[in-house]
Amino acid sequence: MDGTGPPTDALALGQRVVAVLETGARTATYKLATLSALVGFCVEHLPADPAAALDVPIDALAERVIDLYWPQVRPFDGHRLRQSSQPKARILTAVEVLRGAANAGGVVGLSIARLRMPDLYREAVAEVALTLAQQPLYRLQRLPGGRGEPFLYDDSWLHSGITRAAIARHGGVIRLFPGVAAALARLSGLLTPTLEILWVQDVRRYNAFLDEDVPDIAGHLFGRDRVSLAKPRVALREAFGTQCFYCATSLSDGNPVDHVLPWSRVPLDGLANLVLACGGCNTDKRDSLPALAHTERALSRDRTVLEQLAADIGWPTQYDRTLAAARGLYRSSPPGTPTWQGRSRTGTWDTVFPPGWVVSTVPETGFT
Repeated sequence: MDGTGPPTDALALGQRVVAVLETGARTATYKLATLSALVGFCVEHLPADPAAALDVPIDALAERVIDLYWPQVRPFDGHRLRQSSQPKARILTAVEVLRGAANAGGVVGLSIARLRMPDLYREAVAEVALTLAQQPLYRLQRLPGGRGEPFLYDDSWLHSGITRAAIARHGGVIRLFPGVAAALARLSGLLTPTLEILWVQDVRRYNAFLDEDVPDIAGHLFGRDRVSLAKPRVALREAFGTQCFYCATSLSDGNPVDHVLPWSRVPLDGLANLVLACGGCNTDKRDSLPALAHTERALSRDRTVLEQLAADIGWPTQYDRTLAAARGLYRSSPPGTPTWQGRSRTGTWDTVFPPGWVVSTVPETGFT
């Protein structure tokens, strides 16, 4: 594939993805996690040409899958949630080992574990990446019996016994067919909740104790397993003052720390995506896509100051990822998409994109 040709029809692609998931065999939640990771990667690495192909490093997918399972390996009501009908769960085990070591070291958040336990983190990524290549990536586009043609990426070289060396010989990447990345990014707001609904259904199916009376399993799986934002709150107050980022009202102690780009769409806890907010603005904004002016202003803060704050408190900045996610979210949003302008004020996204927002296409390494 040379990356030329007409853009992929996003709606048709989304329908095909859901059809394969609903009719194909799902013996674990791995397919859902892989698709969710693919969607997130496409948002942050949206090609300038909607008809272009996109190389996706399998290690980058593995990092995102670890992100997804990190809150889910916590015990639920005293139980270890099963996420597979099979006795072995390699991905969950790898995440549990990493989280267990992080908790023993007094680290709760994954972003902090990456910084403080890099060797163990890389071991987990390697194990999850190999599992992805041998299982969900190999089967994701297929119906039972191996039927069906690939429509997301070329999977002809993948198989259940593939080795790390063989993956490396293929560059360690899967290549999305032309137009697929743009289509998945545009569908992110629809596909993500659909995948979560299917995920909850599967977890209920794999865990007999989860009957209809067990509440909020979705909250456990996909709620914000946040690390304490006390350190960023103090650092942001000292560096940028004690006014609400959105309405400039004076803040009291313990004010909310808001994710400018909604955490439900791009779970970025780096300082570049965090601002101080009053309770009113934080509650009113919720998971809305903010007006572009808010995002521009957040990303226009002195990056040197942000990096110094990050170094001082041992916290990731994630500036490049936040910029890339903003670029992908806005560029993939169709005209008329509602945006949050301010408290009790909404507008629409008109697709006028800042020409200076050009993001490197170098594959991510380590979610810094």
